[in-house]
Amino acid sequence: MTIQLMTDSSADLPVFLKNKLHVEIVPLYLHFSDGQYTCGQTMDIELFHQKVKNLGEVPRSAAPSPSDFYEAYKKISPEKKILMLSISSEISSTYSNAVAGKNMLLEEEPDRVIEVLNTKTASCGICLLIHEANKKIKEGYQFNELVSHLTERIEQTTTLFVLKSLDNLVLGGRLEKIKGKIAKTLNIKVLMKATDKGAIDVVEKVRGEKKSLQRFIDQIGEYAEDTENKIITMTYCRDKERAMNVLEKIRSKYAFYDVILEESGPLISTYGGEGALVISFFKK
Repeated sequence: MTIQLMTDSSADLPVFLKNKLHVEIVPLYLHFSDGQYTCGQTMDIELFHQKVKNLGEVPRSAAPSPSDFYEAYKKISPEKKILMLSISSEISSTYSNAVAGKNMLLEEEPDRVIEVLNTKTASCGICLLIHEANKKIKEGYQFNELVSHLTERIEQTTTLFVLKSLDNLVLGGRLEKIKGKIAKTLNIKVLMKATDKGAIDVVEKVRGEKKSLQRFIDQIGEYAEDTENKIITMTYCRDKERAMNVLEKIRSKYAFYDVILEESGPLISTYGGEGALVISFFKK
């Protein structure tokens, strides 16, 4: 393949898709009180949950540096055109660093072809776009056609979240402890969505597990058209049974022709916490 797909470790890709397309992953970093870890290398999902439990904290995340991207691009054969799909620029400096790394390499090797796309999503949203890239490469799309197509598809991507617990938001200092306690007492669940710019906004607060999951499912119909021509991607944090139950209800209500289900990695789990679910699909 003359096209090299790349992404960062915010993308929750199933092994079959990563291996099939030989996707290169540029890892983000997680900082716990006992040191720095590299997502997918020195930190896997089991170690992550062990650290959170034992240390009673969630890590701070840090983007790959421009030099990290420079090195990642440089090791790719110059014969290959590189397409880098980055986590939303609204929630990480990864995109800007990926562009900076690209410019560093182009100063040395101006004939290189590298495109960096701000996906305005993360997790299974990037998985959805990688799957779409695979489909279009199979159809014979050339590099420029693929870049143009994915740029359009990014604008059609919807990413929805539902949190089972606010514990990680409290531990990470993103939610005041007292508000977290009140939410827990009142059994409040949070529904979130990636905005058009790629920020993550709270869209609804629903009381009760059953009602929140039903609302999560109902939201799909408010954004998606002609689901029979689409796939849906989902990631879950720890609780696979919960994910499977929700997925079964989604497939009984909507006609998605296929689904990709994957456990969230350390980065997304940092924010979502145990029981969190994320889904992505194209609107049109």
